[in-house]
Amino acid sequence: MSKKIVTIVGARPQFIKAAAVSREILKHPDRIEEIMVHTGQHYDPNMSQVFFDELEIPAPKYNLEVSGGGHGAMTGRMLEGIERILLDEKPDWVLIYGDTNSTLAGALAAAKLHIPVAHVEAGLRSFNMRMPEEVNRILADRVSTMLFCPTVAAVESLALEGITRGVHNVGDVMYDVALHYSDRARQASRILEKLGLTEKGFALATCHRAENTDDPLRLEEIIGALAEAARTLPVVLALHPRTRKLLRQFGLEHHLELLAVVNPLPFMDMVALEQAAAVILTDSGGVQKEAFFYGVPCITMRDETEWTETVESNWNVLVGADAGRIAAALDKVLTEKVKCAPVFPYGDGKAAEKILACLTGHPNSVI
Repeated sequence: MSKKIVTIVGARPQFIKAAAVSREILKHPDRIEEIMVHTGQHYDPNMSQVFFDELEIPAPKYNLEVSGGGHGAMTGRMLEGIERILLDEKPDWVLIYGDTNSTLAGALAAAKLHIPVAHVEAGLRSFNMRMPEEVNRILADRVSTMLFCPTVAAVESLALEGITRGVHNVGDVMYDVALHYSDRARQASRILEKLGLTEKGFALATCHRAENTDDPLRLEEIIGALAEAARTLPVVLALHPRTRKLLRQFGLEHHLELLAVVNPLPFMDMVALEQAAAVILTDSGGVQKEAFFYGVPCITMRDETEWTETVESNWNVLVGADAGRIAAALDKVLTEKVKCAPVFPYGDGKAAEKILACLTGHPNSVI
């Protein structure tokens, strides 16, 4: 009997993760029907529509166009819109991804209507409750029936919280995506030529997390360190619209003069840059892993990470928002050969296949 799922997405990382599962769903139209709901959390075309096009994700049946405002207002408006859709569609499952406000709204709407929730990237913990993402992922896990973990560590974190039923270590859907698109991106993208860059001749940076952007002192340390690094190595900064706004508000825009600043990039261009960079500096969880997948050293401008395996492997270093630590880590990466631990913790590239098998009642066929 065919199952109907409603998939909730709203931000760039979720579009990428959903691509892997949606592509697998399309192979089995007799087993499962997917209804895609875009909350509108990322409203810029470069951060939403272009990803649906490039990643071959089915066009959303619904777009709630909810963006901007505080966490409570945004989540509440999403919750109201998702609830109406779930009452109309009557799905067998609601599928959520990651740790955004869209994730939490989807989880709460489904749980209150007694619709089973399946959470992709369950069990991740940074152990920093000041992060909105940490609150979202913990609450989403609490109400989920099926918890799809990307690593053994995520399974263990859930067990420590008393959650063992419905837990599956399927591997990381982001690795599925990396395997599928890495060669395509190298061949299709012309971003290096457009920006005048050479292979392994530049650094790639992103900065968007509220813990960094909303604190003028942290933001100045980060953007100042990137500007100083650009005196010796070209630094490409893919600048989130909200970060740009806050740089202007805090009077820090002058630091951008030394950087190669680009708007949020289409997926293929971003993957091409990630693979070609000598080093990546970021506060993004997804970009940390993509650096790991592509064998590029990563400097994470946060005090902690939910992707602890990348740090334990020696491929990622945490430096917080400290200009001195950022500079020291960058110097070390560029002058010493990084030795990566031989263990790969993120599965076999078949996470989407395993997720679909669980949702359709055939988990033993792949797990």
